[in-house]
Amino acid sequence: MTLTYIFHSGFVLETDKSILIFDYWLDLNGVVPPFLKKAKPVYIFSSHFHEDHFNSAIFEWRKQREGITYILSKDIYKHRRANKEDADVRLAKGGTWSDETISVWALGSTDSGVSWIVETEGKRIFHAGDLNNWYARFLPEAEPGETIYSEEFDEDIDPIAHEKQYLGELKDIRKITDGFDVVMFPIDGRIGNGYTLGARQFIERFKVGLFVPMHFVASGFESAWRMKEFTDEKGIPFWEISREGETIEI
Repeated sequence: MTLTYIFHSGFVLETDKSILIFDYWLDLNGVVPPFLKKAKPVYIFSSHFHEDHFNSAIFEWRKQREGITYILSKDIYKHRRANKEDADVRLAKGGTWSDETISVWALGSTDSGVSWIVETEGKRIFHAGDLNNWYARFLPEAEPGETIYSEEFDEDIDPIAHEKQYLGELKDIRKITDGFDVVMFPIDGRIGNGYTLGARQFIERFKVGLFVPMHFVASGFESAWRMKEFTDEKGIPFWEISREGETIEI
């Protein structure tokens, strides 16, 4: 199978039997159109309603061809970003769905929506959506039960409680599996010191065949490569993505 980077947190995974598209937002290099022309079933995943993970333009693709299955997080409908008839499958945390080609589990997030586990053709794939330890940089100065004002988020946050929630979500994922062939996970330098902590906590708890960074557009490709020193310590292959449209064989 091959994995192609679209943009931000968007990827196309092509297997022998199907094409899976995750969290499409923008396609600056025209990555997606050639895949839609292939004679394979296509599965479209959107993890949550944020505009950098969901673009309603995906529904235009069904006018171009048959054989597309839309698998969306239920929060997209809660926020009225789509109509119920737009999707074939609507899942919240704990939901599952399968057909003869793929099996899907919707797991939790520390932001909106869900993260995805997908099994297909003997491979297990994880796409984190916005699951991450987002407030890691506040942890050194945090006190249990106290909040800290964040100018970036313009709100009072409790970093310790947030991390506890994140680690709880990882425990829930381990109830399904303890390993993945491919993991797509946020490595976002904008969140400051400790921006790799959530990913490091993930690889400490799961066997990972290939680690793929995402959500790094604003901080740049090289910022995501910072994670490689940690995956190297674990003997985990790391994809140093350097451009939109880049492909790796798995």
